[in-house]
Amino acid sequence: MTVRAEDSEPEIPGGRTDESASAPDSAGTNPLQRLIQQRLRERKLSYGEVSRRGGLPRSTVYTLATTRNLVRPPRPATIDALAKGLDVPVAMVRAAAAESTGLHYYDEAPVGENGAGDQERKLLVASIDELSPEDRRHVAALVESLRRKAAEGLGS
Repeated sequence: MTVRAEDSEPEIPGGRTDESASAPDSAGTNPLQRLIQQRLRERKLSYGEVSRRGGLPRSTVYTLATTRNLVRPPRPATIDALAKGLDVPVAMVRAAAAESTGLHYYDEAPVGENGAGDQERKLLVASIDELSPEDRRHVAALVESLRRKAAEGLGS
């Protein structure tokens, strides 16, 4: 990777800088990378704009958007600031960050949700440990797909 001395924007093959590059193919990216890259495209934002809006160093936004193998989730303050910068719910960033490190984050059920849906939720959470690692990956992929579909429905 080459770096321009003036503003330290990494250069992308083809002569573009990361500020104007479209997101790489989603194959091989983690959920947090996909979330950041999707929001950058949707809102036509740069890493610098996200960093200013969230009060984060630009290098932090860039690192989270480009690091494929996160060892641990970002600190809670970083997650909160990234959510603000991307203009998404904190729970969405928290879940993507956790999943990017191999964890699955389950937010609390919204207040006032009881009944059959609550029982289904308890069953799903309780039975996850009974599944094989391969089956858990399948369930996680299904849940991610459903969440993405729901998020797309909200954006329309």
